[in-house]
Amino acid sequence: MTRLEHLTTDVDAVVSRMRALDAALPERDGVAVFNRVYLAVTEEVDRRLDAGEFTDPRAAAALDVRFAERYLAAVDAAAAGRRPPACWRPLFQLRRHPGVRPLQFALAGVNAHIGHDLALAVVDTCRALGCEPADVEDEFDRVGDLLTSLEERVREDLMPGPDLLQLADPLTHLLGSWSMERARDAAWAAARALWALRRCGDLAGEFTERLDAGVGFAGRMLLTPLTD
Repeated sequence: MTRLEHLTTDVDAVVSRMRALDAALPERDGVAVFNRVYLAVTEEVDRRLDAGEFTDPRAAAALDVRFAERYLAAVDAAAAGRRPPACWRPLFQLRRHPGVRPLQFALAGVNAHIGHDLALAVVDTCRALGCEPADVEDEFDRVGDLLTSLEERVREDLMPGPDLLQLADPLTHLLGSWSMERARDAAWAAARALWALRRCGDLAGEFTERLDAGVGFAGRMLLTPLTD
């Protein structure tokens, strides 16, 4: 089995795991809401890998797998009663809150995954492939374009109707407070910083911890209950 075949198989395994979560979780569960939209994007990455649409499929598969593994590790931690990373805690803590709308759950998951996990996944990928962040930038951008479709899917599938949205001024405010484009740019900057700090021990750890905490704070704001 070649290295690429191994990584592609791992992408298939990630898709299978997300499908199992989709089948097992209650539909209204906040984690299930995020998992459904993320599953659709991961399936599209898998399809494009099979179709040979990535310039460097090895790097694209590695990035996709290591990115997804961080989300799945958070799911496993919560299921085992352990504390997931701070960026994911608001979603797991409020996943059944009746005052939080599905759109909020989805955006909070996207915020955690892009704002924190993506930067670390770039570093994981570079370590695994023995390369620099600049070597995977094209694949980062291509995967990022698919992630942009995730935000579009969230808004198309979960956006309230015009009448409800007009009444829900707090939701309108929350929607305008988060941007996929800004999150992607910040993730790339954080990845480059983490790579530069990779031999700095405590400083790299502090940077990662503060990134995690900051993204978690934003996630908590996105999950502000809008009804009792």
